[in-house]
Amino acid sequence: MVDVFKGTTTVGIVCKDGVVLASESRATMGNFIASSAAQKIYQIDGLVGLTTAGVVGDAQSLVRMIKVESKLYRMQRGEPMTVRGTTTLLSNVLSSRRYFPYFVQLILGGMDNRGPQLFSLDALGGQIEERELVATGSGSPIAYGVLEAEYSPEMGLKEGAMLVVKAIHNAMKRDSASGDIISLVKITSDKYEVVEASEVEKIRQSI
Repeated sequence: MVDVFKGTTTVGIVCKDGVVLASESRATMGNFIASSAAQKIYQIDGLVGLTTAGVVGDAQSLVRMIKVESKLYRMQRGEPMTVRGTTTLLSNVLSSRRYFPYFVQLILGGMDNRGPQLFSLDALGGQIEERELVATGSGSPIAYGVLEAEYSPEMGLKEGAMLVVKAIHNAMKRDSASGDIISLVKITSDKYEVVEASEVEKIRQSI
């Protein structure tokens, strides 16, 4: 059997003024750390972001496809695809491949005219709207412990960013497949912001 890159912790939460997504950057093949700088958060279109957990090749293929479909939709309709619409398209693609599935867990979050939204998707196309928070990957049980203990729907983006970094940081302590760099994205009604690594490190040091 061919080894594949996998092993992850990714997190998404809904704040009162936007969505925060976070991940770490380690990719593993069994007990071997294959990469310490794997990208796991992608900007799909405008104010929509996607986190990926699972097999790296499958995730990258899905990201390329959904980016193209989102651009085509914008060109044809003159407006961006909604967050729910993007999620439904991904769900349909995953469901259609159930005999040879993409081995992924996805979190899709963003802003549109319905406000901040967050969805989780499994490898067979299961689609769940997450009203508050979600975590995926091998370190998710540890991340959930932090998130559920400290999350509040009244959190702003600043507090939300601190919480997701804390959740990832703690997952990295106990899950050997999660580690190295923490990536952080904030999405508001007018901006998709990739937070600088130096700023993320400051948050991490303050935990």
